[in-house]
Amino acid sequence: MNYRESPYPAIILILGIFVSFYYNLGSVALFNLDEGAFGEATREMVDSGNYLTTYLNGALRFDKPILIYWLQALSLHIFGLGEFALRLPSALSATLWVVALYKFTKIHYDKELAFISAFMMATALQITIIAKASIADALLNLLIASSMFLFYRYYTHREKLHLYLLFLLIALGVLTKGPVAILIPLVVTFIFLAIKGELKVWISMVFNPIGIVIFLAVAMPWYILEYLDQGDRFINGFFFKHNLNRFNTSLEGHSGTLFYFIPVVLVGLIPYTTLVIRAIRDIKLWFRDDLTLFLIVWFGFVFIFFSLSGTKLPHYVIYGYTPLFILMALSIDKIRSDIMLLLPPVILFVILLLLPHIVPLVEPYIKKPFVQAMVSSGIDEFGWWWSLFFVILISFYIWLMVSDKFSRRYKLFIVGITTMIAINGVVMPTYAAITQEPIKEAALIAKDRGYDIYLWEFNVPTFMVYREQLTHRERPKRGDIVVTKIDKLKSFESYDILYLKHGVVMAEIK
Repeated sequence: MNYRESPYPAIILILGIFVSFYYNLGSVALFNLDEGAFGEATREMVDSGNYLTTYLNGALRFDKPILIYWLQALSLHIFGLGEFALRLPSALSATLWVVALYKFTKIHYDKELAFISAFMMATALQITIIAKASIADALLNLLIASSMFLFYRYYTHREKLHLYLLFLLIALGVLTKGPVAILIPLVVTFIFLAIKGELKVWISMVFNPIGIVIFLAVAMPWYILEYLDQGDRFINGFFFKHNLNRFNTSLEGHSGTLFYFIPVVLVGLIPYTTLVIRAIRDIKLWFRDDLTLFLIVWFGFVFIFFSLSGTKLPHYVIYGYTPLFILMALSIDKIRSDIMLLLPPVILFVILLLLPHIVPLVEPYIKKPFVQAMVSSGIDEFGWWWSLFFVILISFYIWLMVSDKFSRRYKLFIVGITTMIAINGVVMPTYAAITQEPIKEAALIAKDRGYDIYLWEFNVPTFMVYREQLTHRERPKRGDIVVTKIDKLKSFESYDILYLKHGVVMAEIK
């Protein structure tokens, strides 16, 4: 393929972005907890007209700064409340993130490598998940990656504009998710320049007066206004609980071992796991030039830092994925066989094919009654089409492994696009039908009938998004309508069930 003149690379990349970021964007129910929490906080913002402070079910929410809520609120004003509007800012951010990677790689390598690395980013498993989630992470990754690209451009060209834009993007990152947007660029650039023996460059860059003014002018007004509005509650809730404590302690039970992110990376970058392993295996080779050294330091710091963090969540390591995609693209011709290259997605699809048969076997060992009820009835969502789809896909991949009709790059493109179709067209809609659709259906019934709802021992903020009202959280009394898990109904002596599906129940207390 002639990457300089052929229109096909652009068409393939656009198709990859579409099936990964936009296909079924508004057709799958919002997921609890994160999508529900962000979506409900944004809905309450638009409903109240308070664009300074975020609330969740009427209570202060200091989890994240304001920028993603503003973007989601703008989308709601344009498109109305719904999954599409809430997720669109993330999809657009992910699209720009891919474009930024393409532009950077094209400048420093060539158009072919830029296209391959951008395509792999667009069609990797974890990227499609955060790109279609109404949370802050796609936006933050765009800003962190772009700021790192600007640093390297400044390092190689010493143009002040790159430095000033770097400060601007870090400021926007601080408005998106707080201090982590400073931490990663600050430490990675320090380590890189320390290795290069050029710390004077780092000092002059970090303490650039105009850059500092740009940062303060963009990032600080909201923080100052929020502190004036909420005082120490903001300091304690945001800076201490949701930032400092995330590193020092296991927040909300999200802990893990030092090796937590190894399986996350291997699974999260499906269908390109083989390339990840090869790129990491060749890590010593990447220290030969400045750019690959910078990329290794970037990924390495993120991986090690969050491995040491008390709180561990799968998406934390994504902040270091951007450089990894370039290193993976550099490794594509080092894989010995196409069989090894395509083996990870085949393994994934075999597991998915067997899933409807595995679930009944593990069901008796599930200890939580709600999860058991969900699994027991949810198995019906796997229709005959599920098995047929994955049998066809696995057979096609096995043929692709041994076929010589396509080049290795074309095989990679075919696998990337078909994997995204499988994930976004089959897997995620089915998973949502089992775990999230009952909550949405119950909320819409309650909204239509005008029920005053009590959510009892059931933390599902998507219910409030779809019902478009705040919800009682205290214990319901006789005559109240409760939405809860099926096993929680035994807390009440008598009730009439109004709705029941996959362990989610709405009942009137008698």
